[in-house]
Amino acid sequence: MLLGLVLVLSVFALAVAVSLARWVLKQDNGTPEMRRVSDAIQEGAQAFLRRQYRTIGLLSVALAVLIYVLYAFFRRLHPDEVAAGLTPVKLALTTTFSFLFGALCSGVAGVIGMYVAVRANIRTASAARSSLNRALQIALRGGAVSGLFVVAMSLLGVGGLYAVIQGLHLVPITKIPLVIVGYGFGASFVALFAQLGGGIYTKAADVGADLVGKVEAGIPEDDPRNPAVIADLVGDNVGDCAGRGADLFESTAAENIGAMILGATLALKNEGAFSSPLAVVGVMLFPLVVRAFGLVASIIGILIVRVKESEDPMSALNRGYLVTAVLAAIGFFAGTRWLLNPATAPDAWWHFFLCGVIGIATSIAFVWITQYYTEYRYRPVKSIARASVTGPATNIIAGFAVALECTALPTFTIGAAIIASYKIGAASGLAHSGLFGTAVATMGMLGTAAYILAMDTFGPITDNAGGVIEMSHQPEEIRRRTDRLDAVGNTTKALTKGYAIGSAALAAFLLFSAYLDEVAALGSPLSGVDISKPEVFVGGLLGAMLVFWFSALAIGAVTKAAVSVIEEVRRQFKADPGILKGTSKPDYGTAVDIVTIGALKAMVAPGLLAVGMPIAVGLFFKLFHVGAEAVAAFLMVGTIGGILLATMLNNGGGAWDNAKKFIETGEYGGKGSAPHKAAVVGDTVGDPFKDTAGPSLHVLIKLLSTVTLVLAPLFV
Repeated sequence: MLLGLVLVLSVFALAVAVSLARWVLKQDNGTPEMRRVSDAIQEGAQAFLRRQYRTIGLLSVALAVLIYVLYAFFRRLHPDEVAAGLTPVKLALTTTFSFLFGALCSGVAGVIGMYVAVRANIRTASAARSSLNRALQIALRGGAVSGLFVVAMSLLGVGGLYAVIQGLHLVPITKIPLVIVGYGFGASFVALFAQLGGGIYTKAADVGADLVGKVEAGIPEDDPRNPAVIADLVGDNVGDCAGRGADLFESTAAENIGAMILGATLALKNEGAFSSPLAVVGVMLFPLVVRAFGLVASIIGILIVRVKESEDPMSALNRGYLVTAVLAAIGFFAGTRWLLNPATAPDAWWHFFLCGVIGIATSIAFVWITQYYTEYRYRPVKSIARASVTGPATNIIAGFAVALECTALPTFTIGAAIIASYKIGAASGLAHSGLFGTAVATMGMLGTAAYILAMDTFGPITDNAGGVIEMSHQPEEIRRRTDRLDAVGNTTKALTKGYAIGSAALAAFLLFSAYLDEVAALGSPLSGVDISKPEVFVGGLLGAMLVFWFSALAIGAVTKAAVSVIEEVRRQFKADPGILKGTSKPDYGTAVDIVTIGALKAMVAPGLLAVGMPIAVGLFFKLFHVGAEAVAAFLMVGTIGGILLATMLNNGGGAWDNAKKFIETGEYGGKGSAPHKAAVVGDTVGDPFKDTAGPSLHVLIKLLSTVTLVLAPLFV
C-alpha cells in the first residue's frame, strides 16, 4: 500500500507537470521577430544537449561495464547475501542495471525541464508586454514542469527499483536500499557531466559576450549586434535548466536511498519495536512517502503565486514558498504519526516530526541567508557596488571578501541542524536512532525541492525573456518589466544553489554513515576515523585537494573557451564594421559551435578526476591495510572542503552579479558609467564561480559519497 501511494502521487505530479506544460505552450508566442530569436535559442540548446548526452552516454556505458566486472569477479558477498541465495553475477547485474537506470533517468529529467524552458521564454516575453503577473506565472509554471518531473521521476525510479527487486526476492527487504545504491551513483555520474558541460558552456559564452560587447564595444546586454548573444542565451538553458535539473534529480535520488539505508538499519536495531514486516517496510519507505507529500505541497504553492503590478515579484515567490513549507510540515506530521509510531516507543513519532521541522527550517534559513548575501537590498551587494566607484580591482577585492564571509552563517546553520536533529532523534526512545533523526531532517529540507527547482528554472526563463525583448527591439518599458523579473531570477538561481549545497551537506553526512555501515558489513568495522595515522591523514588531505583541483579545471575550462569566443567576436567586429552600426547581421552560429566544442572537450577531465580519485585513494592505501579508513577520511574532509568552497563560489558570484544589476538601476552613474564597467568585470570574474565550479561541487560532494558506497568492497 505504501509503495502504491508513493507511485500514485508521483504519477499525479507528472500529470500536473504535463498539464502545466500544455498551459504554458498555449500562451501567445509573440511577434515574428521574437520567434526568430527564440527559435535560434531552441536550436542551439537542443544541438548542444544531443552532442553532450551522446558523450555522457558512452562514458556511462564504459563505467557500467567496469562496475559489472568489479561486482561479478572481485566483490565478496556478505554472509546474509549468501544465505539469501544471491550470487556475484546476480548482484553485478542488479547494481549495473540500477546504475544505468539512474543515469538514464537523470538525463531525461534534465532534458524534459529544458524542453519546456526554451519554449516558455518567448511566452514570458510576450506576456510581459501587457502583464507582469501573467509573465511571472508563465515563467514559474514553466519552471515547475522541471521541478515536478525531477522529484516525481526520482521517486518513481527508486520506488520502481525497490518494487522489482522485492518482487524477484533477490535479497532480504532490509538490504534492498544497499542494492539499489547504484541508481544514485548513475544519477550523480550523469549530473556531474551535465552540470560541468552546461556550466562551462554558459559561462564561456557569457564572459565572451560581456567583455567584448559591454566593456569594449559599449553595447547593452543581449544586444542583437553581439555575435555571442545567442550562445549566451543558449547557455542559460543548458547550464541552469538541464544541468541544475540533473543536479537536483541526483540529490533527491541519493538522499532517498541514503535515508532508506538508515531506515533499514533502524528497523534491524529495534526488532522489538518493528516486529512485523509491514512496520519494517514503513520505516524504510518513510522517506519516499513524505517526499511524495512534499510534491503535493509544492504543486499547491506553485499554483497560488500571483503578483500585483507594483509589487516586488520576489515577495510573491516567497509567499508561495512559505505556503509550500507549511504544507510540507503538515505532511511530515502525518507521515511520522503514521509510520514512525511503534507501541514500544510512543514518543518517537513527535521526535522525528521535530527533526523534519528542523530540516524545513534549515531550508528556509538557507533561502534567507542567500537572499541576504545576493540581493541588492542588503549590505553585502551594496558594498561591492560602492567599491566599483574606484575601479575593477576594488570591486573584485570587495566581492571576494563577501564570498569568504558568506561561508559563516550557512556553516552555523548546517552544524546546528545536524546536531539538533541527531540529539532529538537519539532521544526518541529507539536504539541507534540519532542518525535516522538527521535523515529525517534531510527529508524535511528536501520536502520543498520541487518548488525550489521551479524557482531556479524561473531564472533562465526570465533571463531569456529579457534577451528576446532586447533582440526584437521592443519598447524600453517592456524591457524594464522583464528586467524586474530577471533581477528576481538572479536571486532565485542563487537561492537554489544555497539550498542545493545545504541539502548536499546533510545528504553527504547520511551517505558517509551508510558507507561506514557497508564497511562494517564487509567485515572491517570502523569505530572512528583516526587521522593520527599518517596514511589516513594523507587520505583526508587528498580529499581537500581534490575539491580545489576540480574547481581549477572547471574554471580554467571556462577561461579557455571564453578566450576563443572573445577572439571570434572581435574578429567579426573587425571584419564587418557594419555589425556595430546595425547594418549587417552577425554570424551567431560560429560562436555557438565554438562554445559547444570547447565545453564538451573540457568537461571530461574534471569529471573523470572526480570518479577516479576516490578509487585510486582506496586501492593505493589498501596496500597499507587502511584502504577503507583512508577513503573515509578522503570522503569526510573532501565533503567539508567542498561545502565551504561551493558556498563561497555560489554566493560570491551571485553578489558580484547583483552588484552590477544594482548599478544598472541608476546607482553610481548607471549603465555605461565607469563604475558599471568595473562591476561588469567583477560579474565576469564571478560567472564561472557561481555557474560552473560552484554548482558542479554540489554534485561532486554526493558523487564521492555514492562512488565510495558502491565500490566499498574494493577498499576492504
